[in-house]
Amino acid sequence: MLSTLPASTLSGCLPTTRSPAVSKLAFFNSVTGGGSKIPNYRVLDALGAPIEGAEVPEISEQFAWRLYENMQLLSTLDDILCSAQRQGRIPFYSLTLISLKYGEEATVIGSAAALADDDEVLSQYRETGVLLWRGFTLDGIMAQVFGNHEDSSKGRQIAVHYGSKQHHFHAVSSPLATQIPQAAGVGFALKRDPERRSKNIACVFFGEGAASEGDFHAGMLLASTVPSPTLFLARNNGFAISTPNSQQFYGDGISARGPGYGVDTVRVDGNDVLAVMNAVKEARRLCLEGGRAVLVEMMTYRVGHHSTSDDSYAYRERQEVEDRNRNDNPITRFRLFMESQGWWNESDEQELLFRLRRDVIKALKRAETVKKPGLEDMFTDVYADEPWNIREQREELMALLKKYGQVWKPWQNELGTLKNGG
Repeated sequence: MLSTLPASTLSGCLPTTRSPAVSKLAFFNSVTGGGSKIPNYRVLDALGAPIEGAEVPEISEQFAWRLYENMQLLSTLDDILCSAQRQGRIPFYSLTLISLKYGEEATVIGSAAALADDDEVLSQYRETGVLLWRGFTLDGIMAQVFGNHEDSSKGRQIAVHYGSKQHHFHAVSSPLATQIPQAAGVGFALKRDPERRSKNIACVFFGEGAASEGDFHAGMLLASTVPSPTLFLARNNGFAISTPNSQQFYGDGISARGPGYGVDTVRVDGNDVLAVMNAVKEARRLCLEGGRAVLVEMMTYRVGHHSTSDDSYAYRERQEVEDRNRNDNPITRFRLFMESQGWWNESDEQELLFRLRRDVIKALKRAETVKKPGLEDMFTDVYADEPWNIREQREELMALLKKYGQVWKPWQNELGTLKNGG
C-alpha cells in the first residue's frame, strides 16, 4: 500500500525526536562534533596573566583581597587540622579542599563568590570555603571538628560534615552522592515558593567519583525533566580516593553527560578562580532565567591525600604531584595576577599568612577547652514526641549513671568532659 503522507514528512523527523532522518549509517562519540574534546574555559594562564580574548571580571582590590584571603585560609585550616589529627587531638579529618600543598581552593571560593549568600548549598566534603565566605566563623569550624557543645549538630556528625541553617548550607552526609537528587528536590521546592522563585537556586557540589553513582543520574534526570533551578557543580580533581579518572570512565569527563539530559553545560579551569567565578555566575543566571538545571565541570587536580586515612603516594608518583603543585597552583596563579595589578606584595603575603595561622591556632586551642555536649542530647532532635523505645533507653542510662557514675573512675572522668557534668 502506498503512503499518502508527503515525501518531506517521510524523510523528515521521527515522531519521538527532532533529529533529521538520514540515509547514511554513522556512529558518533562526541558531543562537540568532529570528535573533538570539550573545551576548557579559562581567564588567567598559569602565570596569572589574562589570556588573549578573555573577559576578566571587573573586581575591586578589596574584593580580590577577599578572594585571596579565603583561599589562603582554607590552606591554613587544612595544614593545622591535619597536624592536629596526626597529634591525636581530633579523630579524623577529610581535607577540605586540598590546598597550597593541596589544590582546590579556586573551585570552592570562585563558586562561593558567584552565588547569592541565600542560595541553598548541598555540599560534599570539600566546600568549607562556601561557609567561610558566607561568614561562618573559625570557632564554628572548630566546634564541629571537635564535636563540642557549641557544634550545631551537637557532636553527632563526623568531622568536616558541617551544616548551617543560617548560612543556607545543608548538612553534609557521608554516603557518596546522596546530596545530588536531594538538590534537585530543593531546586523544585524553590521554584514552587512564590517568595524565592526566580530569586534563588539550589547548588550541589560533588566529585567526579560521585558522578559514577546512580544518584548523579537520578538527580540530573529529575532536575531536567521536572525542571528546577538546580546548579550541578562537579569538581573533577583526577581521583576518586585512589581511583584515577582513567579507571572511572572512558568518555570525555562529566561535561559530556550534560547534553544527554538536555542540560546547559560548561567545562572550566578549576585552578582559575576568576574563570570559575565567571562560569558559575553565568550558570546561576541561566538557572534562574530558564528555571532549569545547569552543569559546570571544574577541572583541577588533587595534589594532597584524600584524607588523613589516605597515602596517595601508594597509587601515584610523588614527582607527578610535585610537578602539578609547582606548575599550576591556584593560589600562586591568583597571587601573580594581584601583583600584576599592584594589589599585592611580599609584605602583604607574610602578614596575611601570620595572621591566618595565628587565628586558626587560637580557635583550635579554644575548641579543645570547650565541654562536649550533655548526655541528654543523645535522645533529642529526632522526634517531635519521644517514642517509648527512646524513653526506655534514656531511663536505662539514667539508672546506670545513678548507680555507677560517681563510683567508677572511667565514667567519672568521662562525665567531667561533658557539659554540666553529663
